Amino acid sequence: MDVRYIIIVLFFPFLVTSQSKTYQINYQKKSNGKEVLNDDIIQVYVQSNFFLITTQNIESNKANFPFEITEVINDENKIIQFAQLNETKKIFTVDSLSLPKQSFELLNETKKILGYTCKKAKIIINSNTIELWYTNELEVKGAPTIIGANLGLVLQMTRNGNYEITASEIKKTKKKVSQYSKEKKNKEYDLLSYKDLLWKSRFLTTSIFKDEVINFSSDSKSNDSIFRFANGTVILKKIKLPKINSSLSFIDLTEKSNGDAYDRTGSVFLIESKNGNKKTFLEALQKGIANVPAYENGNGKKYQGIVANDNYEPLIELMRFFTPFGIHQYNHIQLKDKEWEDQVYYRQEVTDVLMPFSEKEVYVGVFIGNYDKGGHKISLNLSYHKADGSSQNIVQSLFSLFNTTNVLEMAGQEYGTLFNSNKGLEVSFTLAKDIKNAKLRYITTGHGGWENGDEYLPKKNTIYLDDVQVFYFTPWRQDCGTYRLYNPASGNFINGLSSSDYSRSNWCPGTVTNPIYIELGDLKAGNHKIKITIPQGAVEGNSFSSWNVSGILFGE
Repeated sequence: MDVRYIIIVLFFPFLVTSQSKTYQINYQKKSNGKEVLNDDIIQVYVQSNFFLITTQNIESNKANFPFEITEVINDENKIIQFAQLNETKKIFTVDSLSLPKQSFELLNETKKILGYTCKKAKIIINSNTIELWYTNELEVKGAPTIIGANLGLVLQMTRNGNYEITASEIKKTKKKVSQYSKEKKNKEYDLLSYKDLLWKSRFLTTSIFKDEVINFSSDSKSNDSIFRFANGTVILKKIKLPKINSSLSFIDLTEKSNGDAYDRTGSVFLIESKNGNKKTFLEALQKGIANVPAYENGNGKKYQGIVANDNYEPLIELMRFFTPFGIHQYNHIQLKDKEWEDQVYYRQEVTDVLMPFSEKEVYVGVFIGNYDKGGHKISLNLSYHKADGSSQNIVQSLFSLFNTTNVLEMAGQEYGTLFNSNKGLEVSFTLAKDIKNAKLRYITTGHGGWENGDEYLPKKNTIYLDDVQVFYFTPWRQDCGTYRLYNPASGNFINGLSSSDYSRSNWCPGTVTNPIYIELGDLKAGNHKIKITIPQGAVEGNSFSSWNVSGILFGE
């Protein structure tokens, strides 16, 4: 529903003026027939020419920021909404009460509420059926929301038959109230700007990168705040995370081409700033890929920095994403009935990964594999939203076990071709103490961009814990054609398809690859081993297949 029509709760001490006959109406809420406990009581103050919507917590100065209060001036046909976003910032907006959407069906039914005869009205707003019971016996107009404010005094509002706001008390009061529109300290905004400021004040946003170029160029240099590696294909920034133990945390990433026409592998990752005596992938970024341990599985190659051991932790992958074919930069390509998007917006929850790093210093980085001087342009934010508690994941332990995504591809790191061996990927780890409800957060994508490459062939992934098979699945995406408008430079083929239409091994150009959560049960302290096998395709000439897999172990 439009925010103008939902229950407007919240804030501001009343101004004092001289007025006659003021009614105070208290409203309580029910959901599915049960009283909503520990919820703020709506309080409405009504006079002959206007009314105010506030709450009990606002009255007692117990409401949290942001606060909001609504004033309706009947004789001026005006709604004024006020909000205090924080301790110092107050804003307001003015709108008309005569909204076209408030076209009611007036019904013949009546009933008594608190001794007053009420009539019934019905309206549908944004597919929500709203039923109102209002009385004209008190000769005033008011409501717990602005819905029905012109009908009379609304004593009950029911939404979709399962959510109810009902007056629990009506009394005369000597409290003197006045119009906030006469207060000069607040700053006025247009309605859309007001809504935007109020909405953004409800959560915390940390801006990490803004319009940063990720490209391949010897001219790409670090500065005081942003570090660049592998000729600019990796960018990194040190930040301190806020207190996020009671928050839902999200990555917000936007990307557009700054010259590169092709779909590319991208990764948002985290490195803990202080990790005891353990090495991290920061050593590889700062000193070179040879400075982190190499993994060998008998196929003759060395895979640098991909597997954890007692003295080393690989990259913690927050999000795997894929750029589309040339969005923004190649929007000049014209096809009939195609209006190209200008950028890609990726958003993913990362609460469980960030929770153990609450109030800690970390490095956050972004990698996009490309060999283009223009490359790509990205912006990255982290946002934190207060959780209700019921949906919170409890994460007390986090171990980054493996990550084969070669983020230093352009500085010599080997591709993830290790699955051509029966041994595949094995990582041994030691738990200092028991952990409960262990889960493996597993991200996997297959690569090899020709007809026999693993990018275009379904391949089974099998996961073993302590030599016992615990999970297997075949990662595959068949919805890639959904994202055609993100891919202006995607080649068109004789069969009528474009490259971006083809199904792929768990990714599409212009999408995020979601993690799979594998339940491992309770794990005892001591030594354990996880093994991953994938039937990787054979090399054909200069073409080869590879797999980017990352795994994080969570425990309670």
